[in-house]
Amino acid sequence: MSAGRRPAPDLPEPLAPLVDAHTHLDACGADDAESTAAIVDRAASVGVGKVVTVADDLAAAQWAVRAAHWDSRVYAAVALHPTRANALDDAAKAELERLAVDPRVVAIGETGLDYYWPGKLDGCADIETQVEGFRWHIDLAKRVRKPLMIHNREADHDLLTVLLDEGAPSTVIFHCFSSDANMALSCVAEGYVLSFSGTVSFKNAHELREAAKVVPDEQILVETDAPYLTPHPFRGAPNESYCLPYTVRALAELREQDPRELAEITTANARRVYGI
Repeated sequence: MSAGRRPAPDLPEPLAPLVDAHTHLDACGADDAESTAAIVDRAASVGVGKVVTVADDLAAAQWAVRAAHWDSRVYAAVALHPTRANALDDAAKAELERLAVDPRVVAIGETGLDYYWPGKLDGCADIETQVEGFRWHIDLAKRVRKPLMIHNREADHDLLTVLLDEGAPSTVIFHCFSSDANMALSCVAEGYVLSFSGTVSFKNAHELREAAKVVPDEQILVETDAPYLTPHPFRGAPNESYCLPYTVRALAELREQDPRELAEITTANARRVYGI
C-alpha cells in the first residue's frame, strides 16, 4: 500500500499518555531537526509524547540516531531490515555496532525474517542470508544489552526456531505483530512483547484481531509503523505518529478495555521495555 493516495487523517481526540513504539520519521518526510520536531509536535498535541524511529538500512540507522539527538522526545532503533541482509558486510557491521551503543538507541531493529519478498523484490536478500543476518543482530542485541525488535513476515516457525537456537535477548519485541492467536500464545509463553499497529483495526484481519485478545497487559505495545498501515477508517492515507490514538481506541474496543487504561498500560510497558 502506498501512502498519500488519500488526504491525511484529521487529528484524533487526544489520548494520553502514549508512546509510538515503532515509526519511521524519515519516511514520513522528516529530514532535519525542524521537520522532525514538526511531526513530533503533531503527535504530542494528541498525547503521543515519545516515539521510537526505526531503521531499515544503514543510512536510515545513521539518520535515526541523529534525529534522536535533535529531539529529546525521539529515540532510535538501528539494524538492517531482513530484506537488506545482503548488505550486512564487515563495514556495515562495524557501523551498526558503533551506533548501537549510542545512549539514544533503545533497540536493535528492525531485524528478523521476511519470506514474502524473496523472488518478488529485486535485490532482496535470500532466506539463508536473512537467517545469517538475523543471527548476527541477535548477538548484537545481547552484547549491547538492548531489546531486539523483530520484523516477521510469513516466517513464524523459522523465526522462533532461530531465537531458540541462538538464545533470545532478555527483551524481544515483535513489531507490527501480524500472526494468529497460536503464534501470539507461543510468543507470550516465551515472554516476548507484541506490538500492534493500525492493522488491528482492519475488520478483515480476523486472525490478527483474535491474536490481540490473548496478549496479557504486561506484554503489549502500540505503534504506527508510519507512514504505512494507517488505521481504519483512514486506510490508504498517509500515517504519522499523531494517528496512534485511533489504533489504541480500536485495540481497546477489541480487548474490551477502556482506551485511557490501555494507553497507560502500553506507555508503562514502552517505558519499561525501552528504558525511557
